[in-house]
Amino acid sequence: MSEDPARNRFFAIQAMRWIGTLVALFGLLVIYRRIDLPVEAGYVIFVVGLLDALVAPSLLARRWKSP
Repeated sequence: MSEDPARNRFFAIQAMRWIGTLVALFGLLVIYRRIDLPVEAGYVIFVVGLLDALVAPSLLARRWKSP
């Protein structure tokens, strides 16, 4: 059975969404002082996580779109 590229791309996009969500949650933990890091770092981590979860999957989908 051959590997379907669409299946692999789907899983890559879903993984990007989950990883971005986890990074954003980590940033929230820093912001709310549950993890001992500077609050400013928490805001940066949170924004990067949001970009990973919301923007990166659509960029990947656009790049992998069939002609």
